[in-house]
Amino acid sequence: MESTDKGLPFSNLLVIITSGILFGLGLSVSEMVNPARVLGFLNILGPWDPTLIFVMAGALTVAVPGFQYARLMHKPFLAVSFSIPGKKDLDKKLILGAVIFGIGWGLAGICPGPSLVALNSLDMKVVWFVLAMLAGIVAHDKFLPS
Repeated sequence: MESTDKGLPFSNLLVIITSGILFGLGLSVSEMVNPARVLGFLNILGPWDPTLIFVMAGALTVAVPGFQYARLMHKPFLAVSFSIPGKKDLDKKLILGAVIFGIGWGLAGICPGPSLVALNSLDMKVVWFVLAMLAGIVAHDKFLPS
């Protein structure tokens, strides 16, 4: 296996790029990059849009069998071992982060992944959202380091 300049095997890089393309394409085709779609899903008191449920159901039909298959494997195809988080408890930081994330998602109708895909629209609302998201990441790293 040939490595890239950072030591990442080319096969891993290919999987990463292919996964990113599939993710971006799926978000675009399902219109999950459109904040109106997401806000329509969150608007349970108005004209509700169930599209997000179908996107999640589609993701689960691939992810659940994939995770079940992975449990049977001794090691991943392109790594020495599985990288599974050891921490499983709910702490204040996780709950606070989830609340902040939910508020941002509900106000903007944009999730971080889809916002990066939606940048290709050059919609200034999306551009400002991504800039604000990056500012939040920098603020966290500066004032609340892990």
